[in-house]
Amino acid sequence: MRIALFTETFLPKVDGIVTRLRHTVDYLQRHGNQVLVISPDGGITEYKGAKVYGVTGFPMPLYPELKLALPRPAIGQVLEEFKPHIIHVVNPAVLGLAGIFYGKILNIPLVASYHTHLPQYLQHYGLGMLEGLLWELLKAGHNQATLNLCTSTAMMEELTAHGIERVNLWQRGVDTETFHPDLASVEMRSHLSQNHPKSPLLLYVGRLSVEKEIERIKPILAAIPDARLALVGDGPHRQPLEQHFFGTNTHFVGYLSGKELASAFASADAFIFPSRTETLGLVLLEAMAAGCPVVAARSGGIPDIVADGVNGYLFEPEADILGAIAATLRLLQHKQEREIIRQNARREAERWGWASATQQLQTYYQKIIHSDQLESAA
Repeated sequence: MRIALFTETFLPKVDGIVTRLRHTVDYLQRHGNQVLVISPDGGITEYKGAKVYGVTGFPMPLYPELKLALPRPAIGQVLEEFKPHIIHVVNPAVLGLAGIFYGKILNIPLVASYHTHLPQYLQHYGLGMLEGLLWELLKAGHNQATLNLCTSTAMMEELTAHGIERVNLWQRGVDTETFHPDLASVEMRSHLSQNHPKSPLLLYVGRLSVEKEIERIKPILAAIPDARLALVGDGPHRQPLEQHFFGTNTHFVGYLSGKELASAFASADAFIFPSRTETLGLVLLEAMAAGCPVVAARSGGIPDIVADGVNGYLFEPEADILGAIAATLRLLQHKQEREIIRQNARREAERWGWASATQQLQTYYQKIIHSDQLESAA
């Protein structure tokens, strides 16, 4: 198969969407497919044998880490040369609209996937009054697709409730070889805790942005006076967060990747994740694969991953933070229970390898292409 993949974000950016796309492209290429990635220009022209066509973009005003790349006629020329059997638009917002347009113009079957819960993001940027309009725009775009994929059952239900049709699940995936409990180390624990390795170590990994609600971790930290908090990642909200956590035992670590990131997960006592805007929360699966107990908001796609009291803990995000404090204290105070949670978390992660997730996607592609060919022949 020849697959044209339109995405609003790709390497060198680091986030959960890019992680999924990296594994997807790698798997598809290794299994005899040809992939063309069309994304905002990040200086990369090839990945795992797939051509990357970069479109010049400009920083998004509210989120400078993201580039907005506008559709242009040259994209149509690139597609006509590549002759894709199928187009897949990931989070169609700006550049992805070109994928939808050319799919219709060139009569190429179209798949769309939903990874970022943009309507909820609006609330955190003071633009909540635009939520209804955004849902209408999302519906108009997604309903052009033969298939709309979500990464959790909660998002399937929400998209369906807002009038988006032909919705199905693209199962979760995690690299259980890279993320492993055996990578726990005293050196990493000392680094994350700023040379306090014997103190309870709380961890957050992800973008430092408004919608992640990282401020909600501060009361948990305050309730455990000897605890240390490591915030791994970066983003546009870093400076306000540094002010918010000033005077606390908080270390802004910056980006980690690969084995270093896996070691950070494996070396922490609890992974705290207060976000209420997650379509899945890939980072939770990475923490679980590394055997790091999770304390997360019961919201979005998170309950698809975390079974409360079995492989992690959930707290009610709309209530006060007492549930999150109680769950974290329970993890820290009950060593035997913590070990059971660790083991169960690892077992859950082992069920969701990337190969299975991408094989499922490849099967979706094949069925759609076959059905399109039958319709054309009729």
